[in-house]
Amino acid sequence: MASIIKKIITTAKAPLPVGPYSQAVVVDRTVYLSGALGTDPATGKLVEGGAIPEAAKALENIIVLLAAAGSKIDNVIKCTVLLNDMADFAGVNLEYKKVFTKDLPARTCVQVGKLPLGANVEIEVIAVVGDCTVEHVTVD
Repeated sequence: MASIIKKIITTAKAPLPVGPYSQAVVVDRTVYLSGALGTDPATGKLVEGGAIPEAAKALENIIVLLAAAGSKIDNVIKCTVLLNDMADFAGVNLEYKKVFTKDLPARTCVQVGKLPLGANVEIEVIAVVGDCTVEHVTVD
């Protein structure tokens, strides 16, 4: 049986973990990103201004991590958005739509009790490595 390689991805260009986990893990051609907060990689602190700026920064951090893992935002297949307050849903969606502009990934968005560092938003993604061909299929 062939061995599967599990690559642990670490980059100082994105915020370092605030707990015992990896920034990203690649197995075969799939990239699993840990939840990204809207933190500045240089300071490790959340950006100011609440959920919307935090979402924008979290998405920037995701783009950097995907690149470090050999992937890109267009290769995201699943996204999970965790909100401290569902009242931020519309504003976070505005930032989300600036990054995910076509061939949207599957997504879940939920309100949670509390996020690390007192964050308002956390976003995690699963993506693939390599070139992707997109087919749109509609089933009646």
